[in-house]
Amino acid sequence: MSGTTFDEIFAIMEASFPVSEIRTYSGQQALLANPNYHLYTEKDAAGRTLAFMAAWEFPELRFVEHIAVNPDIRGGGIGKKLMNSYISRSDKPVLLEVEPPEGEMEQRRIGFYERLGFYLNPYTYVQPPLRAGQADLPLRIMTYPRAVTLKEFQHFRDILYTEVYQITVPNSR
Repeated sequence: MSGTTFDEIFAIMEASFPVSEIRTYSGQQALLANPNYHLYTEKDAAGRTLAFMAAWEFPELRFVEHIAVNPDIRGGGIGKKLMNSYISRSDKPVLLEVEPPEGEMEQRRIGFYERLGFYLNPYTYVQPPLRAGQADLPLRIMTYPRAVTLKEFQHFRDILYTEVYQITVPNSR
């Protein structure tokens, strides 16, 4: 991946997510060396990045960590196209994190994913801090192509915690 493409992706990331939901520039860039981490982009005719998806691939699941469209062109179907392309090639569950449905924006975001076939699971979940000094972030897990059981959720959460967030999961079972 070229430095220009990564810079464009990180700029869209910073414009689309609160600081608590993204790593530092160097932290995000370091993930490119991880074989389980992949970036997918949608570019315009001039080769500029319009949207991206950052996803993790594991034997038992796929995890969409970030998906975002350049704020200047949102609402044109690019995010839907990226996500549909991704989930249509998946032969395993796809997970993503969303903010709890407490406000209009959060409900709209959840509705977007539900229209793509994702299910909002009722289980308590927190995203561990992505930067030093930050607190855990209460989120919810959505899954495709179906809702998951509590046991499946706990297993998937443990994979995310150990592989994506690099934290040790206490044996809670």
